[in-house]
Amino acid sequence: MELIETSLTFIDGILGSAVYFPFVLLGVGVFFSIYLGFPQIRYFRHAWSVLAGRYSRDDDPGDTSHFQALSTALSGTVGTGNIGGVALAIFLGGPAALFWMWITAFVGMTTKYVEVSISHKYRQEDDRGQMVGGPMNYMEGGLNLKWLAVFFAVATVISSFGSGNLPQANNMASGLETSFAIPPYVSGGILAVLLGLVIIGGIRRIAIVAGTLVPLMGILYAIGALAVIVTHYENILPSFFRVVGDAFSGSAAAGGFLGATFAYAFNRGVNRGLFSNEAGQGSAPIAHASARTREPVAEGMVAILEPFIDTLVICTLTGLVILSSGVWQEKFETEFAAFDTEIVAGTYTEENPGDVQALFAHLDLVPPENDPVVPYSGTLTVRRGQIESGIVTVLHNRSIAEAVSVSVNGSPLTGELAISEGAVTTPDVALSGRSLLHSVPLTAKAFESSFLGVFGSYAVTVGLVLFAFSTAIAWSYYGDRAVTYLAGTRWVTPYRALYVLGFFLATVVDTSLVWLISAVTVALMTLPNLVGIVLMRVEVREMTREYRSRFIGKEHTPGTE
Repeated sequence: MELIETSLTFIDGILGSAVYFPFVLLGVGVFFSIYLGFPQIRYFRHAWSVLAGRYSRDDDPGDTSHFQALSTALSGTVGTGNIGGVALAIFLGGPAALFWMWITAFVGMTTKYVEVSISHKYRQEDDRGQMVGGPMNYMEGGLNLKWLAVFFAVATVISSFGSGNLPQANNMASGLETSFAIPPYVSGGILAVLLGLVIIGGIRRIAIVAGTLVPLMGILYAIGALAVIVTHYENILPSFFRVVGDAFSGSAAAGGFLGATFAYAFNRGVNRGLFSNEAGQGSAPIAHASARTREPVAEGMVAILEPFIDTLVICTLTGLVILSSGVWQEKFETEFAAFDTEIVAGTYTEENPGDVQALFAHLDLVPPENDPVVPYSGTLTVRRGQIESGIVTVLHNRSIAEAVSVSVNGSPLTGELAISEGAVTTPDVALSGRSLLHSVPLTAKAFESSFLGVFGSYAVTVGLVLFAFSTAIAWSYYGDRAVTYLAGTRWVTPYRALYVLGFFLATVVDTSLVWLISAVTVALMTLPNLVGIVLMRVEVREMTREYRSRFIGKEHTPGTE
């Protein structure tokens, strides 16, 4: 497991968490925004008209309506990233991370428009008469780069597990266990069966379920979030000011939060923004390829709305809930995940500014070369669950852990605790205590801080299950369209069976490891797609000009001329 974590961390370091990645992602969005004259602003109103069916015809080719295609794409993006991903971004980068999620969404509206429009133009029918579309189609048909299309399709299959399967199942099981004491294998088994029943029906059944779930879960989640915001209304404006004020300076240490530099907030905000709305990843074009229309640009218009709904609305609600409640800088009793735990030599306190600075530098994206904070190796004496030695500090969730308790098989440990390079090596040992929270548990605590009380965490759990389940459904479709491109429809059924099995197994995997897997797989799709759409830029511009001359501000129906 340690080797897997080390390998994934290394790969993530040269892909999604690398310094260049957010600049590439935002750079492509900014380039197309300028190149196409800011379509996310100019065509925003028109996009709603297309979504409403004003420009549709019954005999247009495709499998779903504009609304169903958008719902399917949204069900793929509105998932644990909106509940746990925002919390993780704030946990890592402070309030400033939310600002960079906004920027990612704004330029991502254009990126979505571009990738959906060009992919829709090159969509094809499979041998069952259903549409197959996505970046792999324009890469082969438009760029004549078959190898790049194959690479992207393979990355999509892998990412269907890393983005749409593993983190969704893991977070659902964790939330249901925390709120309702349902064992992960029970919730995982039941939900895996339901998932199988939905995805076996293909895009038409997926679109119907998505079209029902997406509006329902959005409304329910918004009601719960507004309850928290109303409770802490006096903190709303200060939270907004801090988000904007910290954007270019980073966030100072506060409470248990050790602070975040501009680079950290920028990197994590953009990274989580991408995971939330998937702009540039190339997943949404696969869902939109099913839409009934003769005009690829019309479907691109609909795609503009995705980052707006996903990030600028839903993620902002989550961010304001967490920031206004103040729980992001408070410590809570929790079980320590091994992946998030490090035992370092020496005694550090939050009251000492030098200690805080040293610990933050140690936990930064790039620790200093002569890092004074050293992982501890050796043995510690533990009596009745308490570490007696005062020569170490336990770090958990990027904070100094308090009231640390050590247990073995559920009972307080008395004896020796072996540590190697900051990690516990004594078998069957578990650590618990007070530390910062991240991901879904942090959002749940924020919801509990309202007048809803414990029912607030239940609302998060219900929202989590709906969001995550719909995401898993959508990504199964993305994966089976990629499988169809690579090997034909005969391999779709085995893929779906493996997808459902992976969904079940993911319920018992470490949460932080799952997030790391998802970060790696997102980048594998995003980088080749960004290169591809830049190479197709001239064609996209000509498509936009031609469409605008015929339909923007006019009453014509696409396909009648």
